[in-house]
Amino acid sequence: MYMNLRRIRRCQCVQLMTTCLVLSVVMVCWEPLDSNVVSHVKSYSFRYLVNGFTYINKSLTIPREQARSFSNFHYLLDHPDKCVGKDVLLLLFVKTSPENIERRNAIRSTWGNETYIQTALGVTVKVVFALGAPRTKKWEPSWSKRSGVGSQERLIYEDRIHGDLIQQDFLDSFHNLTLKLIMQFHWMHSRCSHAHFLMTADDDIFVHMPNLVSYLQDVSSRGVTDFWIGRVHRGAPPIRSKDSKYYVPFEMYQWMSYPDYTAGAGYVVSRDVADRIYQATLTLNASLYIDDVFMGICANAIGVSPQEHVYFSGEGKSPYHLCIYNQMMTSHGHVEDIYDLWKAATDPQVKQRTSGLKGRLYCMAVKISLLCKPYFFNTYPCKAAFL
Repeated sequence: MYMNLRRIRRCQCVQLMTTCLVLSVVMVCWEPLDSNVVSHVKSYSFRYLVNGFTYINKSLTIPREQARSFSNFHYLLDHPDKCVGKDVLLLLFVKTSPENIERRNAIRSTWGNETYIQTALGVTVKVVFALGAPRTKKWEPSWSKRSGVGSQERLIYEDRIHGDLIQQDFLDSFHNLTLKLIMQFHWMHSRCSHAHFLMTADDDIFVHMPNLVSYLQDVSSRGVTDFWIGRVHRGAPPIRSKDSKYYVPFEMYQWMSYPDYTAGAGYVVSRDVADRIYQATLTLNASLYIDDVFMGICANAIGVSPQEHVYFSGEGKSPYHLCIYNQMMTSHGHVEDIYDLWKAATDPQVKQRTSGLKGRLYCMAVKISLLCKPYFFNTYPCKAAFL
């Protein structure tokens, strides 16, 4: 009996110590965890119960004269005849920064090569790069000062060679991404309104152009309208932490949830949606500097909802495998590997080895092992393995 009491007390002591340890960990982690959980609960409640997105539209609607300040910038580099006289399937804007010339050259040599697209795929796709003005000379890097050539001069020279830079005179920065988005829709409206589709993408994205062209040709042949496709974020709350890159103060956006939107890494809209988004930008306050969220606000104002495509990635990079390449649309986070990926993804062996019943079953097994993992997120979801 005495031994049993000692054993019980020892067990109680272990339980007490364990409880104290768990409570200590919870107390340390509770504040960020609590903030994240509460913000998402509020967001989903607002989205599904209150459904107050009409109030968002009203609160952000401003007079046209005031809205013009977000688009009334001069073009430093422009190509107004880029689309003239051509049946353009896709106008593809790549968001880039002035210093990222190597990324632009990589895109021009791989998936964004217009000559390859015209010759191999038989369609016209116009690829242009959207950028703002570089910082003033006092911010120039030391190597630029030694060369005696400023950033804008280098851009002018680059554009003289390639003829694909679209630049306005707002400062190119993270907080001006919404201005860059507005520029794209305004440029299409005035320069390339007959293009069937508009795509906006980051300059570290990989686009499987043969797959995308085939998909868009099918969509176009069916006369689909209200088309907006990409990686969809639903019920996302504003980030109120000042330590975050995506911090949005209450004064800028007072609501508990964003309208649904697609990840800014890459998405596609049809011509009719692009024109209505342009119209929306003429009356909405664009001071919110998260461009993909602002796109969601504009789309909500015109009554268009995004559609999920499992092979459009979010911020993640897709696995390297031919079974992935067979259906890939976009993958994010590619810079140094873009040449190798382009060669591998467009190899004729991909279609040969993934076709037929045996190839499809093999690829399903491979994709399950690659995509259906609890720690694998922000690129293709597990359900993509079964499509």
